Amino acid sequence: MIDHVGFNFSDFAEAKAFFGAALAPLGITVMMEDGPSAMLGRDGKPHFWFGAYGPPPGPIHLAFVAKDRAQVDAFHAAALAAGAKDNGAPGLRPDYHPGYYAAFVIGPDGHNIEAVVHEGG
Repeated sequence: MIDHVGFNFSDFAEAKAFFGAALAPLGITVMMEDGPSAMLGRDGKPHFWFGAYGPPPGPIHLAFVAKDRAQVDAFHAAALAAGAKDNGAPGLRPDYHPGYYAAFVIGPDGHNIEAVVHEGG
């Protein structure tokens, strides 16, 4: 439904290092960089853009699609290693739906970053 999303971070280098490390297990990489901005994506399609070209927004929530539970687990470990704060260990979230397996971290500028796989649906 959404083609891409973009927003600002107060520290571009910190955001680039964090997302580069945290999203690598999901197959998401930096596809293009121009000045203080970068575009990340997979399969040749940049879907997540960020930069330092204005004030950052208040904390937001971003959920990235994982292919399986192993990717969710790897995202969580990589994000914590990259400096994120745990905001929900990998696991099922049956309150959302029975096959909702996700992990949550607080990343740069206090944003809630999630990796999720929707099983059985």
